[in-house]
Amino acid sequence: MRIALGVEYNGSDFNGWQSQPDGHTVQDTIRRALSQIANESTSIIAAGRTDTGVHALEQIIHFDTATERPLSAWVRGVNALLPPSIAILWAHPVEEEFHARFSAQARSYQYVLINRPARSAVHHGKVGWYHTPLDIEAMSEAAGYLLGQHNFSAFRAAECQAKSPVKTLAKLDIQQQGDTFIFDFTAEAFLHHMVRNIVGCLIYVGKGKYPPLWMKQILDSRQRSMAAPTFSPDGLYLRHISYDAKWGLPQLYFE
Repeated sequence: MRIALGVEYNGSDFNGWQSQPDGHTVQDTIRRALSQIANESTSIIAAGRTDTGVHALEQIIHFDTATERPLSAWVRGVNALLPPSIAILWAHPVEEEFHARFSAQARSYQYVLINRPARSAVHHGKVGWYHTPLDIEAMSEAAGYLLGQHNFSAFRAAECQAKSPVKTLAKLDIQQQGDTFIFDFTAEAFLHHMVRNIVGCLIYVGKGKYPPLWMKQILDSRQRSMAAPTFSPDGLYLRHISYDAKWGLPQLYFE
C-alpha cells in the first residue's frame, strides 16, 4: 500500500530535509516515527528537498507499507512521536503509480521578509530581514524579467544537481503589507538556492543599488558571480506542491 502525507515543519532546528548520517534532518525524523507506527523499517520520498533553516507549509511525501492502519494512525499516531516542529497534516492512500516527486506538476515557494531598521525577535528564524527601505515597484519590474522559460544558471548554487538550468518560472509576485514583503514563486521545478538567490538580487534592486534592468543582465549573463549573495533561509517556505486532480490529494493551499 502506498500512502501520501502532507507535512508541515519549522526547519530551524534541522539540517535540512535530506537524510544525513547524523540523522538530524526532517526526513530522518519522520522516517523514525513512521517506522514505529508501521512496526517495520520505512523509507520516504518527498516532492523536493529543503535546505537547513527552510520551512514547509505543505511538503508532500509518500511511503510504502504492508501494515494496515487507519488513516488517523498515520496522522495523530505519527504526530505523537514527532517533535513540535514537525506535523503530519493529512494522510491519503494513492495508487502505486503516484510518486511525490515525479508526479508533481508545480512547486510554490514563499519568502517572507521584514523590512525595518531593527530585526524581529518574535519572528526570529521564521522571516528574512533587511534594514533599509525597499521599493516594491522597482522590485516588481525586475521580477518581470524572470518570468517564463530561461536558463537560470546565474541563480544556481555551485552544488546544484539538476540536470538542466532551464526552468519555467510561472509566477513571481511581490506584495507589501506594512513592513512585510511577501514574495511568491511558482515553477515546475527550482534549482538549488534559486529562490534565495533571486530574492537577494531583488533586494539589491529594491534598495536602489541597481536598476530593474540589472536583473535581465544577470539572467542573460548566466554567471552566478554577477548576482547578489544567497539570501538568508529564514523566511523561505515550501508552500504548496501541485498534482493532477486524479490523485485526489487534499488541498490545503491554492494558487
